[in-house]
Amino acid sequence: MIFMLCGTRDALELALVLAGQGLPPVASVVTREAAQQLEAVGINTVTGRLDREGMIAMLRKGGYHAVVDASHPFAAEAHANAIAVAAALGLPYFRYERRRGTYPRHPRLMEVSSYEEAARTAKALKGSVMLTTGGKTLAIFARELIGDPDIRLTVRLLPSLENIEKCRTLGIDQRNIIALQGPFSWEMNEALYRQYGTQVMITKESGAEGAVEEKLSAALEMGIFVILVTRPVMPPIREGGIFDSFEKLAAAVKAALAAEASGGAMRFNTK
Repeated sequence: MIFMLCGTRDALELALVLAGQGLPPVASVVTREAAQQLEAVGINTVTGRLDREGMIAMLRKGGYHAVVDASHPFAAEAHANAIAVAAALGLPYFRYERRRGTYPRHPRLMEVSSYEEAARTAKALKGSVMLTTGGKTLAIFARELIGDPDIRLTVRLLPSLENIEKCRTLGIDQRNIIALQGPFSWEMNEALYRQYGTQVMITKESGAEGAVEEKLSAALEMGIFVILVTRPVMPPIREGGIFDSFEKLAAAVKAALAAEASGGAMRFNTK
């Protein structure tokens, strides 16, 4: 069996590609809503957060033969746990990674390596700041930016009760919350920047699927400073590989399982 971590819209399509290749995965998801979407197309699921020990116990008991990681590009802890679990159990690990964007050099585009650095950079710039990095990062930016009289922090995030409650707890005013489901077009981004008088926009390099290019190009064309958080560095992979194509990943998984069945071993490490 194949254990698959799911955390993006890409995961559903990848699960279907694997199933179509005769490699039906068991998909691990956090929410019941995500489980229902996968189950509706015939993909078996397990729901709830798994720590490293829990994942090892489940994979060992279930007799799994490979780990496929379709977590979000910024889910560093999930990636690290999956890599460690696969290594501990001697299983190949395959990760789908969205293609990285290529962004032109621009005097108003600043790349940083962490959310903390992004928050410090925004604090130095001041003005009306729009945060688009998601609910999980709110506390980092709230600590740095809320309370500064020269900063208005507006947050754009998914319209979940958890996110709204987090905003309330952190002291983010209701008028500064944009609760919408993306991705957004260039025109929608422009309209929101204009509506909120945005002077600084913070985003992360989540790939074309996250509509990063539309966010960046609209902001830069409007003269807005853009702070771009680059992807985290991941631990090395012992066996398996990283792929930016569903079909190539599925082919690599199939080859690895065939090699295992014949008593051999195959290693992949290219996209």
